[in-house]
Amino acid sequence: MTEENVNTNEESQSQEAAEATPSNEVKLNGLYAFKAGMSSIYDESGEVVPVTVLKYDNWYVSQLKTDDKDGYQAIQIACGPKKAKNAAKSEKNHLKSAGFENGARFVKEIRQSLPEGISLGQKVDISSLSVGDKVKLTAKSKGRGFAGTMRRYDFGGGPASHGSGFHRRPGSIGNRTWPGRVMPGRKMSGHYGDETVTLKNVKIMGVVPEEGAILVRGPVPGAKNGLVRLIKE
Repeated sequence: MTEENVNTNEESQSQEAAEATPSNEVKLNGLYAFKAGMSSIYDESGEVVPVTVLKYDNWYVSQLKTDDKDGYQAIQIACGPKKAKNAAKSEKNHLKSAGFENGARFVKEIRQSLPEGISLGQKVDISSLSVGDKVKLTAKSKGRGFAGTMRRYDFGGGPASHGSGFHRRPGSIGNRTWPGRVMPGRKMSGHYGDETVTLKNVKIMGVVPEEGAILVRGPVPGAKNGLVRLIKE
């Protein structure tokens, strides 16, 4: 047998052994990632497509919820170790089996049936999402503080000249003698933004495992470093 055949056999055996070795990563129906910023890429037809870059950090399975014990099936995942001074004792005990000595900064869950062979401490594979997948994306929008009705709800306002005293006010908000009160839900000045926003049918444009990056088509609500939830539809 030649040296070349020996090397080929060794490579095939090592490949078979790697395939036989169980992976310590698990694929789920969704992921959590952090917003990094926006960019643009070229699609298959050569057109420029705006994308948002999401940075994927390592998430680990911290709890398995079952119908018998919790009333529903879900997978709890955790990310980002905490400092010891900021972690409660109960939190440390709960996340110890997932590899977190002092608890985790982020603990979330994904509702789905439990994959076969899943166990505590397994790393969530970034390849859970692939190019072309359509996902439901959820994030928290930027908080803009207290705002008036023109900025918050795009009201038209009043005349800008000719002695008008009505410029950026909301106008009348009340009723007549009956019901004699302001109805709930009236659009008025108040806290603008900082709300949970969900976008449907968002397309995954790219997944780069070595860089820990996920590219989604279009803009994503929220500020940089905001947590984004991606669930397959």
